Formats: sequence, structure tokens, C-alpha cells
Amino acid sequence: MLDFSIRYLNVLKTQLSGLNLTNILDPDEFYQKQILDSILPYQESELFKKSVKETGVVVDVGFGGGFPILPLAKLLPEVKFVGVESRRKKAEAVTLIAKELGLNNVKLIHSRLEDFNFDRPATITFKAVGTIGDYLPIIHHKFPAKVFFYKGPSFLQLEGEQIKKVEKNWRLLENQEIKVPGTQQRFLVSFESVNVPRGTAKTLVKLSDFL
Repeated sequence: MLDFSIRYLNVLKTQLSGLNLTNILDPDEFYQKQILDSILPYQESELFKKSVKETGVVVDVGFGGGFPILPLAKLLPEVKFVGVESRRKKAEAVTLIAKELGLNNVKLIHSRLEDFNFDRPATITFKAVGTIGDYLPIIHHKFPAKVFFYKGPSFLQLEGEQIKKVEKNWRLLENQEIKVPGTQQRFLVSFESVNVPRGTAKTLVKLSDFL
């Protein structure tokens, strides 16, 4: 993954230097805080690893500069990855990065989560995007879903009450600490859907269209 990190950072510093997709430009720091930070949850959480293997599909919502979706796609070439990003410029930029890095198992789309329909089983991830209370209620899914949020050290103080509010439809499965060298305390917080919605009147973008 070190060579992958060097190539990734080179694309950010050259072809995409004007977009400010990350403020971490030191090679060692980039490797720890972007690459390792993206893949360690898969390596350390058996629950996350099991979900990814069972579904074979990971949907990363709000991927920004390509984290964690692109490092995970490099680590797991047999898994299909779909990125959902509401900012068109970032979706286009990360598509370019994926192409430059030869990641053929990734599709990156410009869409909002509330306009997206998980009509196929998938493992859903969020990293540094909004709050649990913002996003769990707007996930449209036809199958039982597992959702993984990558959170910082103070998330329980900030979002503890939100967890209580969503428990009617989502069950908290795990809150696992992930130790990443050179970073603050991290937690992988996972939820499983309790109820599967019957459907929606809106016309939504379908996950199956990108698989």
C-alpha cells in the first residue's frame, strides 16, 4: 500500500493540485492519516470484514477526496465499490484518481443519499460525513442493511442522543476503537436495520445500475 500511497499523493499534488482534496501533503503523514486510516477498520473489525465479504459490494457515501473508498478498493480488488458524492467536482476528480491508479472495481457517482436506492444488498460506509441522526433516517433500502460510521473521539458526547432516536429502525451493533498510528482516537460504529421500508414514491438512483 505504500507505493499506492505515493502514487495517490502524486496525482493530488500534480493533476489535481488546485482542488484541495486533502490538506495532508507530507508523504508519511498521508500514508498514516489517509491510507492506513481508510483500511484499518476492515483489518481490525470482524463485523465489517464479514459484511463486506457477504455482500461483495461497498457503498461509500460522501467520499470527498477518495477516502476510504479508493484505499479499500486497492486492498480488495474482488469487491465492487460505489461512491456517492453530492459535490460534482469531487466525484469527477476522484474518478480521475481511480483511473490513474488503475482501480477498475470502483464507480463514483454524483448523487445525494436521499436520492439513492439500495435495491441490492450492500455494506454502507460513512467517514467524516454528517451525523448518525442525519443519515440513517434517509437511507432507502429494500434489503436488511448494515451501516458503518467512522467517528472521532468525542462522537458519543455529540451524537449519543441521536443513537437513541434512531433505535426504532436501527440497532447499534458495535462501537469498536480503531488504533491508527499518528492520529486521534477513532471508532467504527456499526448499525443494522431493524425494519425494511416498503418503498418510496420518489424516482431514485438505483445501486443495481452501477454493478
